[in-house]
Amino acid sequence: MTRNSLQNAVVAVIGDIMLDRYVTGDAVRLSPEAPVPVLSNTTTRAVLGGAGNVLANLRGLGVRVHLAGVVGDDADAGALRAMMADIGADAAGLLVATDRPTIVKTRFMAGNHHLLRLDAEDARPVGDDVAARLIAQVQAALNDGARALILSDYGKGTLTPAVIAGVIDAARAKNIPVLVDPKGRDYSIYRGASIVTPNRKELAEATNNLPNATDSDIVVAARHLIKTSGIDCVIATRSQDGMSVVRADGTPLHLRAQARAVFDVSGAGDTVIATIAAGLAAGMDLNDAAHLANRAAGIVVGKVGTAPILMDELESADAISDMIAPVCDNWDDAAKIVEGWRAQGLKIGFTNGAFDILHPGHVTYLAQARSRCDRLVVALNCDESIRRYKSKDRPINDEDSRAQVLAALGAVDLVVIFGRTKEEDDKAELIIRRINPDVLVKGADYEGKHVDGADYVQSRGGVVWLAPVVAGKSTTAIVKKLQGQG
Repeated sequence: MTRNSLQNAVVAVIGDIMLDRYVTGDAVRLSPEAPVPVLSNTTTRAVLGGAGNVLANLRGLGVRVHLAGVVGDDADAGALRAMMADIGADAAGLLVATDRPTIVKTRFMAGNHHLLRLDAEDARPVGDDVAARLIAQVQAALNDGARALILSDYGKGTLTPAVIAGVIDAARAKNIPVLVDPKGRDYSIYRGASIVTPNRKELAEATNNLPNATDSDIVVAARHLIKTSGIDCVIATRSQDGMSVVRADGTPLHLRAQARAVFDVSGAGDTVIATIAAGLAAGMDLNDAAHLANRAAGIVVGKVGTAPILMDELESADAISDMIAPVCDNWDDAAKIVEGWRAQGLKIGFTNGAFDILHPGHVTYLAQARSRCDRLVVALNCDESIRRYKSKDRPINDEDSRAQVLAALGAVDLVVIFGRTKEEDDKAELIIRRINPDVLVKGADYEGKHVDGADYVQSRGGVVWLAPVVAGKSTTAIVKKLQGQG
């Protein structure tokens, strides 16, 4: 799927649009008035939420979007229109209802921890006049070239039974697929929809708590839902277990999660339904669109808060190649990547070494290091450095080969080459100062020995952790065995 094919796609979206506001600060003490944290030094940001996040994901992929939704006659509606304009989306489909406010969800956070959510909303069903205008908006979008329709149902009153039936009928009359992000227990209100995308909890609620722990459980529950609700296909999103595409007949498709780290699942379902709709509107087969959506979901759950997928992220090497970690020879480039992670509140881990002939001891060590942080940076000695501090006959594998193998390991998030210019660099002190890790990891064989960079990391509030080593596993032992010495 190319960027151009998605940019030529058109998708219609109808649903509950809302403003997601995040108030983030420090919580270092309790209030003297009650046993609750005091939030200080706060910053506030706002993003498109609900159906608006579906819109943002589609625009991030370059798709042209027609959005139909309801807002109040208030300043928050103006904020939504401004944010839509910022991403090149037309706000003409936002209908003003004077009997309700714009939906706003305000999350209070200490760092990355949610303390409280405050909802401002009126979830009563919209009146008949607004319902008729919403249906007319969707019909106009379908006549204007939309090739997929998304219903983003958060149960906030926009998608009444009459609206749902009206827009599904309009799309089916044009043979346009209808995708539903559902709400509630009764999916028969979505009868005629092409696809529904419940998460595991929603699937249980809609099937009277049928089991859904395994692949086979998911298939049974999904086909029960298809049979009882008159829906063509269920795409069940399963968090760390990926997603499953189940039709009434044929072989189900089970996709394993591709996330490097699950940091925040807010809005991941919006990303899935938006990406599938974009793929279908661009002419993709459903299974191929699901693969693309699974990849996109694996990226967005590594972000903080409600955040859309971007086409650049899908096209990047780590997304397209099953999340291969980047390799940096330039320390400035590496520092920029790390600072981006740090801005998201992620804990940075660091280790270094030659990793010449990769063996089980290395793999176990790196997995243990990754368990202590959110992102692991591995500094790799260049070839000249290894020749200086080991022997002229080493390394066995050149730095490009060693970096490529390390980058393919799931535990590694960034590989940085060091030792290029000075012998002092061989011990990683300088690169440690550039990366500024929160956790410095070395093997337990360093117990009682000097660890380069340890004093610096600890002076900044970081920690040094000595990971257990696998006995009898080393590159030196392997080399000796190959030479007939072991």
